[in-house]
Amino acid sequence: MQIVNVNDIHKSYIKNSETIKGVSFNVGDGEIYGLLGPNGAGKTTLMLMISTLLEPTSGSIFINGLDSRRDALEIHKHISFLTTEIKLDPQSTPNKLFDFFAELYDIPKESIPGRKTVLFETFGITPFADRMIKELSTGMKQKVSIAISLIHDPKVIIFDEPTNGLDILTSRQVTDYLKRLRSEGHSIILSTHIFSVAQELCDRIGVLVDGKIVAEGSAEELINMTGEPGFEEAFLKLYMENHKE
Repeated sequence: MQIVNVNDIHKSYIKNSETIKGVSFNVGDGEIYGLLGPNGAGKTTLMLMISTLLEPTSGSIFINGLDSRRDALEIHKHISFLTTEIKLDPQSTPNKLFDFFAELYDIPKESIPGRKTVLFETFGITPFADRMIKELSTGMKQKVSIAISLIHDPKVIIFDEPTNGLDILTSRQVTDYLKRLRSEGHSIILSTHIFSVAQELCDRIGVLVDGKIVAEGSAEELINMTGEPGFEEAFLKLYMENHKE
């Protein structure tokens, strides 16, 4: 079953210049779909449009059958969007932020403590639950952001560079939890420029070059498609063949 449908999306910020140039792809139930590309390829712009935070110039996006233009508020109940640009209130604490966002999502009060315990224990937040955000490490702030983004148990999870800036142990916690979410039937879209993350996590990968998906498939399929010995080499070949100076 297709949960996310992106159909011929274009985005122009200025006249006669497109950032996204006719992108189409689908994401199935319980699938991790990766958008792999260099900085400036258009990954974040695309993620913002899928999250309804930016409107496409043309084309359509449907999430769980809902139109991103017409049904944005309803879509917000079913998705989570996390980007490294999200800033937490430095004077607040993980406990207070979790309770605040749980109320925004209309989570029943009796369900909040159990949900908090599961997420805080999963990411090792519990010992830091009452510390101010400004006192936490970069990795812990990222884990708090992830926990808060998953408060409402969203069907579709959209992560922009989820391991960016994290140490090895924290990155492993995040990738392991994404695998767990997939096994529970969540549909996940993630953007990355890290080959190992894309190869390990993604069931299918869309290679994004200059605002276009130039190839799509599993890491193995992309290797076979290009005739290269490894995944990184396959990406570089696709990039060199499709990048316009």
